[in-house]
Amino acid sequence: MNSLNGKKVAILVTNGFERSELVEPMQALQKAGAHVEIVSLKKEAVKSWNHNEWGDEIPIDKHIEEVGVEDYDGLVLPGGVMNPDFLRMDDRAVRFVREFATSGKLVGAVCHGPWTLVEADVVRGRRMTSYRSLATDLRNAGAQWVDEEVVVDGNFVTSRQPDDLPAFCEKLIALLAGGRAVAAE
Repeated sequence: MNSLNGKKVAILVTNGFERSELVEPMQALQKAGAHVEIVSLKKEAVKSWNHNEWGDEIPIDKHIEEVGVEDYDGLVLPGGVMNPDFLRMDDRAVRFVREFATSGKLVGAVCHGPWTLVEADVVRGRRMTSYRSLATDLRNAGAQWVDEEVVVDGNFVTSRQPDDLPAFCEKLIALLAGGRAVAAE
């Protein structure tokens, strides 16, 4: 596996994130050597959503007001319906995501995670995927939505759903290990 020693990745969440979409990327990145921090709008633990019911709580490492893009090499935006809906209504989260997207640093978003990218107004001209219900939102925001397991376009890596997490994690690790993301695949 690629070595991510010295790389630091933020996972931005609040209550209602899909548990697998935080835990699987976090564990894969850590196994590859990255330091992963859970960044949140909340100052206490955040509650996961596990398929169709509330799941366990995950402690946070940093509050959104304590971090900046310069602190990280990559950003992951898990889905779940509630999590990105709350994030896209918070100016601090939207600003953080916008700054990350325009910095050229790697941004990974899975399932409903791209909603925050839409709100940050950074998807125009991008080739992306997401959970199927976001296809119209992404198209209306100027993205080219495709139904594929994982899509890379510039510094964005997007995936559709929890079943795609192995491919999503593999691509995140490969791109972080290589330094910068690549053109659309």
